[in-house]
Amino acid sequence: MPHVINEKCLGEVYATCAEVCPVDAIHPGQYQGEAFMTIDPDTCIDCGVCLPECPIGAIVGSTDDSPEWAKINAELAPQFKSNPKAPVRPANDPPRKPGNKLVK
Repeated sequence: MPHVINEKCLGEVYATCAEVCPVDAIHPGQYQGEAFMTIDPDTCIDCGVCLPECPIGAIVGSTDDSPEWAKINAELAPQFKSNPKAPVRPANDPPRKPGNKLVK
């Protein structure tokens, strides 16, 4: 089952996950007027390399963990694929949204 990026990424985009993805399944774009990353469920090989890379824990291990966001990732991924890579944000950079916390 592919991994899923959830609402914690909305407006944050650290992009460290995309840097380590061995199959280039993670892409940036805009969702609801904010920067967001998606995981393409057709490309993701469920390797788990991205999971520990997100400093705010915005990636979950399967579509079952976040069905709503799995649907959003699947819908947005085809549009986001052609976008340029997002710049990597330092993992120790504090989250921009008050509800998000660094998990590392």
